Amino acid sequence: MTTTTNISLFQNEPFTNFSNEENKKDIQDALKTVKAELGKHYPLSIGAEKITSDKQIVSINPANIDEVVGYVNKATTELAEQAMQEALVAFESWKKVNVAERADYLFKAANLMRQRKHEFSSWLVYEVGKNWAEADADTAEAIDFMEFYAREMIRLSETSTHQPLTKLEGENNQISYIPLGVGIIISPFNFPLAIMAGTTVAAIVSGNTVLLKPADSAPVVAAKFVELMEEVGLPKGVLNFVPGDGLEVGEYLVEHPKTRFVSFTGSREVGCRIYERASKVQPGQIWLKRVIAEMGGKDGCVIDETADLDAAAQGIVASAFGFQGQKCSAGSRAIIVESVYDEVVDKVVELTKKLQIGLPEENAPIGPVIDEKALKKVLSYIEIGKSEGTLKVGGSRAEGKGYFIQPTVFADVDPKARIMQEEIFGPVLALAKAADWKEAIAIYNDTDYGLTGAYYSSVEDRIEYALETMHCGNLYINRKCTGALVGVHPFGGFNMSGTDSKAGGYDYMLLFTQAKLTSRKL
Repeated sequence: MTTTTNISLFQNEPFTNFSNEENKKDIQDALKTVKAELGKHYPLSIGAEKITSDKQIVSINPANIDEVVGYVNKATTELAEQAMQEALVAFESWKKVNVAERADYLFKAANLMRQRKHEFSSWLVYEVGKNWAEADADTAEAIDFMEFYAREMIRLSETSTHQPLTKLEGENNQISYIPLGVGIIISPFNFPLAIMAGTTVAAIVSGNTVLLKPADSAPVVAAKFVELMEEVGLPKGVLNFVPGDGLEVGEYLVEHPKTRFVSFTGSREVGCRIYERASKVQPGQIWLKRVIAEMGGKDGCVIDETADLDAAAQGIVASAFGFQGQKCSAGSRAIIVESVYDEVVDKVVELTKKLQIGLPEENAPIGPVIDEKALKKVLSYIEIGKSEGTLKVGGSRAEGKGYFIQPTVFADVDPKARIMQEEIFGPVLALAKAADWKEAIAIYNDTDYGLTGAYYSSVEDRIEYALETMHCGNLYINRKCTGALVGVHPFGGFNMSGTDSKAGGYDYMLLFTQAKLTSRKL
């Protein structure tokens, strides 16, 4: 294979400006094209075979539950085993492929996705209910992940530049980073292209083969990505597409003795179960499985009395309600110093009231939550919130043929309240009062999680204290706590937020490789 590798300085994929009429027309045309393709059937991809099964996942448009996005075949335990065997066979040849050649598949896929950016974004609009900007950012991040990880794996292969060893006369000593084996990728619905593609290609470009099990509520986007990788010529068996039941397929593969690693993004409950199940050594297993887990957060913004209060209120609202709060980085709580509390609350409420609910394909700021289960969960937390705080705006289901919920704000919430402590994963914001800025930071830290946070202040000494004291993987000063960029804000958190894997960072590829030292006497 001829490579076209370019390892020049990485630059992030730009976001699309939809206020531009030409760009607006392009996304509208893409939406029409994709809408005409809704309702198609998608097979499993195992080795060189396209397989249909007796059961299917029916992917529903969460903004219009009468509309089927696609029918995706479900794997069984037997088919999962077949995929494992195909991946094991493919690994023996794939691990020997030159790093630059492996990277070239990613560069080609990134280039194709860039050419079809609005098409992929349109699938996100229909399958998970993202508006144009959120979908565009998701697709851009997927492109970024492919290019960044390709370049990073090339860098790692140049061992002398990555980890120079102390010279010892009479010996030639080198570190090389070799692949682990067969890995299981379990991806989420909320970034069904970016995270799904990023975790998959990171494993593949490292020389591993993978079994991809996407979220049940976003399998069509994953199927489209698999088609893309097939189009660029990725060898059969390197990427196997096995959507299926979490217990029947997911747990079977997590416990499989030939599974070398599991890369999971999702809920705390499922992540902890995977961590536990993967830790048990099965008969015939000769390694300890590596688990890479990103499990969510209870993120928040801290605002002191010296902050730009308008900017702080805007950051709070953007952090809380972007993609309906269905981000592990979502700022679902804000802690505000007492002297400016009422003023900030008023500003937040005013901004929230301006948010319009509607169809994602029409680019409404607020769309649906992902499915009926999420709808019921969020509404139950809203009912809890009514007894834990003062309802300022929202508080009920919104009109429409989908799973719409009003953006909801509760004020005067006790820091120990459930809506201040538990991840809701929906458009619900809790506001709490602190006596001073140090108490506000202490309240922020009082959580089981530690993913993202934001601190708004104009006092440098306080900012330095926050930088040192706020315990989270991604801390932002005077900006919202969502919106991490690949290569700019390596993403991952502490405590129950997961293993702090730092996706999009310069040490991420080490998680998919193992270091081998070779020493040769001269």
